[in-house]
Amino acid sequence: MSPPRVAVVGGGVAGIAAALRLAKAGAEPTVYEVRPRLGGAAYSFSRDGLLLDNGVHVLLRCCTAYAAFLEELGSLPLIRFQDRLAVPFLGPAGLRAEVARANLPPPLHLAGAFLRYRPLSLGERAAGLLAAARLARIDPADPSAKERSVGEFLAGLGCPPRVGAELFEPILLPLLNATLADCSLSLAAFALKTGFLASADGCDIGFHEAPLLRIIGEPAAARLAQLGAAVELGARVCSLRREGEGWLLRVERRGELAERGPFAAVVIALPHRRAAVLLEEAEVGERERRRLERLAAELGRLAVSPIVNLHLIFASPVTDLPFFGGLRSPVQFVFDRSRQAGLAGGQYLAISLSAARREMALSSERLKDLYLPALAQLLPVAAKVPLEAFYVSKEHAATFLPAPGSERLRPGPASGVGGLLLAGAYTATGWPATLEGAVRSGWAAAAAAVAELEGLDPTATRKREDAGSLYSR
Repeated sequence: MSPPRVAVVGGGVAGIAAALRLAKAGAEPTVYEVRPRLGGAAYSFSRDGLLLDNGVHVLLRCCTAYAAFLEELGSLPLIRFQDRLAVPFLGPAGLRAEVARANLPPPLHLAGAFLRYRPLSLGERAAGLLAAARLARIDPADPSAKERSVGEFLAGLGCPPRVGAELFEPILLPLLNATLADCSLSLAAFALKTGFLASADGCDIGFHEAPLLRIIGEPAAARLAQLGAAVELGARVCSLRREGEGWLLRVERRGELAERGPFAAVVIALPHRRAAVLLEEAEVGERERRRLERLAAELGRLAVSPIVNLHLIFASPVTDLPFFGGLRSPVQFVFDRSRQAGLAGGQYLAISLSAARREMALSSERLKDLYLPALAQLLPVAAKVPLEAFYVSKEHAATFLPAPGSERLRPGPASGVGGLLLAGAYTATGWPATLEGAVRSGWAAAAAAVAELEGLDPTATRKREDAGSLYSR
């Protein structure tokens, strides 16, 4: 009896993670990816001889699943972690601040950072420290915390507005891709507890020291091939059809439509709105159709949040900081990516803008007119150095919006229809929409698929015992 065939629709991080686990568990996965490369929303693009990432992705040391995923790909050596958390902030008129941890057990490791935070008055710093302590006591599983926003919580404490705007938002905005008003208290509490309080070093930042294509896309293709998994690039899955106990896929590739399958299971590892379309249009029995329509309707209610990245190439260096955050400025975070992109001279800075609804509607020229002067307020030398190139990359639906009530809309890996699983950072991993959440979702979908297929194929069991359990790590 041959190993069960499983289709993975989507070759982003969640789909890759699912396919790797399925292959190691003894299944035969085939990944269908509409783009000409793997990696999904974590990708690189070429401009004038440089390899630029669509966005600057960082991780924290607490992101153990993503680290294990990169280790599987052989890419973990391309991640550089800080020895100890230190985030510099720059503001207009020479304003400077830093959030750094001490070599102390939590929560004492961050207490000094709050008390020395120069943009706030001493009273505001004390209020911020008290608010952080109250936030740390929130149980992320508390249903009431899932229905309130962080902004509402801070206001209820009587926290001064500047504490939210100049302390909590610069920390939480890039982690959750949402403003304090738009972010559920539950996910903010989870981020604080997991990233900053579970261990002293969990908040240390890790940087990708090569383009994402070299860290994720290319090594993922090589590792999947090594495990015997098939990959079809430039392949759009247009529809799903139940055929007996299996599934058939209608796939468009190079302008031609063809049917693929049958597959014992299908993992849909697409952004949630694209997944909703496939679910709603799947050809299944009447009872299954009603289940999938309800699931698709819930996914349709899950809002999205955009990210915009500005890529600036200067003729000569304008800062010696590897990265910094902006204060009292529309500039959120700036990263020096010169070496990673292969820039021989000058300096390449990437400005990352989370929850960038306004910026999504602006043209490249308008963004340049707004953000070049704003950057010069933080780095005065930038006003004197010629700007040689300016590029913009936009992700309209970069993540789901972690708004109050959103967690009710996040499904688990099971769709309610046998053999049809879901993967993606939007699923109910407990994590916000991060690379960590994407990997965990792929693992959960693979585990659910194997659980459904268990016992169908003795070959799969032998392979799983040889390759290592799906449930390891």
